[in-house]
Amino acid sequence: MTTSDNEPGKYTFTVTGDVYDRFMGRYSTKLAVPFADAAGIEPSQTVLDVGCGPGALTTELVRRVGVEHVAAVDPAPQFVDAVRERLPGVDAHVGRAEELPFPDGRFDAALAQLVLHFVSDADATAREMRRVVRPGGVVAACVWDFTGGMRMLRLFWDAALALDPEAPDEDRTRPFGRDGEIAELFERADLQEVDRGLLEIETTYEDFDDFWTPFLSTTGPSGAFVAALDDEKRERLREELRRQLGSPEGPFTLEASAWYAVGRV
Repeated sequence: MTTSDNEPGKYTFTVTGDVYDRFMGRYSTKLAVPFADAAGIEPSQTVLDVGCGPGALTTELVRRVGVEHVAAVDPAPQFVDAVRERLPGVDAHVGRAEELPFPDGRFDAALAQLVLHFVSDADATAREMRRVVRPGGVVAACVWDFTGGMRMLRLFWDAALALDPEAPDEDRTRPFGRDGEIAELFERADLQEVDRGLLEIETTYEDFDDFWTPFLSTTGPSGAFVAALDDEKRERLREELRRQLGSPEGPFTLEASAWYAVGRV
């Protein structure tokens, strides 16, 4: 995966695994469970996690099939290091989704969670996932519903747009965050029996600071946007986001949903 200096998402792949977890891990860890369910992951299968990050989905796959049956790949070396440290025995590699470092037909399933909207060539990624899965095996992917289903990101970009109409809202700038887009990608890759649907989870924050602080970590497009602001604009964004949330004083819960598709080789 390649990112330019001006691309809002570049910082996603430079932060540590722990920093990423504080921002997105509280969602991706929970999302991994229904996503693995949708892909039909069961004991004895060999499974590849494409774009594994620091290991949210990888952990769930290990729980289901055992560490010896799980491989993982990510372009960020620090994320691969995190997976190796957290899940010793996983066959973890530094590599791009567009050029997977595995032989043809090695796996029963290849899954990509919250990855397709960041790859440089989604069609190549889908073809590569299909290539490394045996005939009859499963390819699956999911991406947040950027139109409003992922409340944390939707609230953030609504607040950003209120201050700057040119803010790089992921609903406008990132693909695969709408119903049917992943399924269409899979059909172009000649996957069969393509099914699609919506995965829904929720997470709870202790207070507004627990919600806001991870945006300061430069993680993802939203974090990169915050990092580019001066102190005055950053504070204005913070207060607008607090207002968008209803000025919570204590714990609050946000829902999140992701579109997914599953196809067979």
